[in-house]
Amino acid sequence: MLSLGRKSRVVSVTPGGGDMQVLIEGLEAMPDGVAVDPINRHLYYTFMGAIRDGEDFWENDGYIERANFDGSERTVIVPAGTFVTGKQIQCDAENGRLYWSDREGLGVMSCRLDGSDLTIHVRTGSQEDKQDRRRHCVGVAVDPKGGFLYWTQKGKPKGNEGKILRAPLSRAPDMDPAQRTDIEVLFDGLPEPIDLEWDGETETLYWTDRGDPPKGNTLNRTTIHNGKAVDHKIILSGLQEAIGLALDHVSRRIFVSDLKGSLWVTSLDRPGEGNIIYQSRGPLTGIAYLRS
Repeated sequence: MLSLGRKSRVVSVTPGGGDMQVLIEGLEAMPDGVAVDPINRHLYYTFMGAIRDGEDFWENDGYIERANFDGSERTVIVPAGTFVTGKQIQCDAENGRLYWSDREGLGVMSCRLDGSDLTIHVRTGSQEDKQDRRRHCVGVAVDPKGGFLYWTQKGKPKGNEGKILRAPLSRAPDMDPAQRTDIEVLFDGLPEPIDLEWDGETETLYWTDRGDPPKGNTLNRTTIHNGKAVDHKIILSGLQEAIGLALDHVSRRIFVSDLKGSLWVTSLDRPGEGNIIYQSRGPLTGIAYLRS
């Protein structure tokens, strides 16, 4: 998971919250999302950039790094200048691709695990539109089996303008990412949706929302049936600026991070019951789960 501070770091804990290890420290340029590749034993993490205006990152200086599980052999695989603001990242290890959202860059992108074959899947506007937070992409999830890409557009902070959308992974070569006609809106008017997680076994989409209670500062899930979101439920409330989430399907639990620095766990079978298993001194953003 990513712990933010004057010098941010990547840390790991056991599923019970113990044995905290600092894997990478001294990170600058504001890291945000983290993903694991269990096949090649790599970490991938995004950076929002070095230049910011409050919580906004307008410069084209986001990038992506890769490291081994122990934090060694750090290398930049998608260099600064390729996109604007790196947010949540997902690793489809079996198919060898990374997917991430570019918030102020107004897009969803992917590449191979070595950073090659950079692809823009969705562009929600031009640079003249970058001040429009309704177009800001933050969370991302991928359903390789079903062939869909999911993402969030968060809207103004606490603004009830948030959306969750999806589009086919395969885009016709002549279709402009900014003019896609195959985008489906699953939810609109959400408080402020952030990160996503897809469970292909149950065809369930999970997301965090850092908007105002009661619908915000929550962990949510919905089943996707025939292209429609059904049975939306809030499964955990009371979070403090909810950000990251990571699913452990085998043990029927999900982990959630928030900007208060709390790492939560809740059972998928007992929604509404959550426990803080780790407390950081700084905010927590992206998290990923690796089953040993």
